[in-house]
Amino acid sequence: MDEYTLCVSADKTDQRLDTFLTESFEQWTRSHIQNLIKNGNITVNGQHIKSGYKLRDGDIIKVDVPELRPINVQPEDIPLNILYEDEDIIVINKPQGMVVHPAAGNYSGTLVNALLAHCKDLSGINGEIRPGIVHRIDKDTSGVLVVAKNDMAHVALAQQIKEKTAIRKYVALLEGDIKEDTGVINAPIARHPTDRKKMAVVSGGRSAITHFKVLERFGRYTLIEARLETGRTHQIRVHMAYIGHPVVGDPIYGYRRQAFALKGQLLHAQCLGFVHPRTGRYMEFCAPLPDYFVDIIEKLRQMQ
Repeated sequence: MDEYTLCVSADKTDQRLDTFLTESFEQWTRSHIQNLIKNGNITVNGQHIKSGYKLRDGDIIKVDVPELRPINVQPEDIPLNILYEDEDIIVINKPQGMVVHPAAGNYSGTLVNALLAHCKDLSGINGEIRPGIVHRIDKDTSGVLVVAKNDMAHVALAQQIKEKTAIRKYVALLEGDIKEDTGVINAPIARHPTDRKKMAVVSGGRSAITHFKVLERFGRYTLIEARLETGRTHQIRVHMAYIGHPVVGDPIYGYRRQAFALKGQLLHAQCLGFVHPRTGRYMEFCAPLPDYFVDIIEKLRQMQ
């Protein structure tokens, strides 16, 4: 069992316990932390408390991470587009429509199911449902993501994401014509106050920063590159909708009426750069835009 002890500083006073721990352990999801709290593996000043406990200056938090249980998610022989693989990591070009890890309504056909059939070992830090998953991209977002094969790699990669040294670049087609050629959206994101299935820009939410630059203009549409400084759930989709230019095809944050017959948003994780956890060498992987994305860009060019 791994054990951690943290002392709460004055600037974290009144922050929720689960929020504080999610920021402190970026390799873990909030739901994983909430399960640890629920199961009694986390105490504050020696007391078992709830996820919503508001922290006080000087609180002592102890985290006991139990030994991993056998993974119950079943391996499935699903083809993977592998960009790179070694003993520590595997880099995948995920297709649109594939869920990254099992969850309610998606217990098979996920990237994790495919990885379990392909790899002998995966990092166990995120538990039995999300083995090896350091970061995610949405079901209907395509592109590059890295998976950790062991805990050493997982911790090192998660640290780079937390410290904002990992490079994550996306390409998106947006509704409307953005006036600026470049820009930075700095707007906090949290769960939507009334629709719990959505995220939103919310005062007091977690810090979220997206850099963007225009790649091409099509009058009613704008092709951009977006670089993530932080990695909140649905961040690019929420931020672009927030500034009035939602991602084309976005079924949650986009326009109700769409001009193209799409299965999801035109958002592609094009490039991912990081320092290899074992060799210390910087590596960068890029995946071309999928055919359906290229086809729409070509149609827009022909309409110019």
